[in-house]
Amino acid sequence: MKFVDFVRINIKAGRGGNGCLSFRREKFIPKGGPDGADGGNGANIIIEAVPGLHTLADFEFNKRFAAAHGDHGKGKKKIGSRGKDLLIQVPYGTIIYDADTKEILADLVEPGDRFLAARGGRGGKGNAYFANSVRRTPRFAEKGEEGEERSLILELKLIADVGLVGLPNAGKSSILAAISNAQPKIAGYPFTTLSPNLGILSVDDERVVVADVPGLIEGASDNKGLGIYFLRHIERTRVLVHVLDLSSGSFENVIGQWQTIIGEFKAYNRSLLDRPYLVSGNKIDLPEGAALSSKIRRFMQDQGITYVETSAVTGEGIPDLITQILDTVRLHPRPKGETRLFAVHKIEEGHKKRSRIEPVQIVLLNDHSGYRIIHPYLEKAIVRYDFEHDEAILHFARLLKKFKVEELLEESGAKTGDNVYIGDIVFEFQPEKAME
Repeated sequence: MKFVDFVRINIKAGRGGNGCLSFRREKFIPKGGPDGADGGNGANIIIEAVPGLHTLADFEFNKRFAAAHGDHGKGKKKIGSRGKDLLIQVPYGTIIYDADTKEILADLVEPGDRFLAARGGRGGKGNAYFANSVRRTPRFAEKGEEGEERSLILELKLIADVGLVGLPNAGKSSILAAISNAQPKIAGYPFTTLSPNLGILSVDDERVVVADVPGLIEGASDNKGLGIYFLRHIERTRVLVHVLDLSSGSFENVIGQWQTIIGEFKAYNRSLLDRPYLVSGNKIDLPEGAALSSKIRRFMQDQGITYVETSAVTGEGIPDLITQILDTVRLHPRPKGETRLFAVHKIEEGHKKRSRIEPVQIVLLNDHSGYRIIHPYLEKAIVRYDFEHDEAILHFARLLKKFKVEELLEESGAKTGDNVYIGDIVFEFQPEKAME
């Protein structure tokens, strides 16, 4: 399978449906009153971690996602339908970042972990909502809000059961092909593996995910070679297999491979040193490999480390390696939630109501061309109101009076005719005519 572990996507939640402006009109009921219903909320976009996916390759060419809009409200108090949420499935082990701020938003580790990536816009209120004992025939309705839109970065840090680690050209890809169903690129030169390969080791009813990650060199913790790109993919593996190239020369050279890996683990993340592991001496089929293997075996046994000599080419030692891997995996099950790097935020349904009225801020623009009103409720309201309806203008004027906007503008030095900005809307400041 093609491995993709870093993508950028753009998402846009659904727009809320418009509220309806309608009056009941039936025979013998000449003044039935307002019956325009609310629009439905726009659909949310939710990202969910699911089993069965091991790469972000699905997002390589499909980078834009848009959720459904809410239906408009109708007469006879028929509320618009809510948009159906869009569910984006990713492999577990996916970290989600805000592409603009680089803030980490979620870490989806366990199957079923969910993140509300973009909230759908609220549906506009129909004119029936605004009817009361004083205003019995409101002739305006709200527009639906736009859904949230944002760019995200998805980064996959593998949650493989077993990670094959070693220096470039140690034979990790060949061993992966020998023990699993993977078909990695294999050649006799360093850095053949430029991205992790995944294989499934299936024995009876057991399925173990094995990852062959790019080769490690000294200084990888300082991002030399493939550096951090390699190291980040072993953070979540529960068992490691150190693959040593027995054909690399002397005993000191082979042991030096193992010591280089241990040293880079220590520099990058000391917790990797506590990870259970075993050692595979590969290329036993070569004369120099066969000559060194017994000496390497004695050294590893003295260290209390399980050692298996293998040849990925001839298959020698592969059954024994599979047995040792399965035994180690069974002894060290992955603790639930242990590999979570960041907290997961619970999805809260619905739209929160503000518990208090926030103060309005008046800002003089740098070029002295006008004033900007900053207040989240007013900025949303001016988008929802349809100012083609005269009563909507009057209703918004009452809203400005409620928040004492005119007084605040005058205190800030605003004069009649000055431009006033709320969101993307600009109007002239006419305090004496606002309620006429």
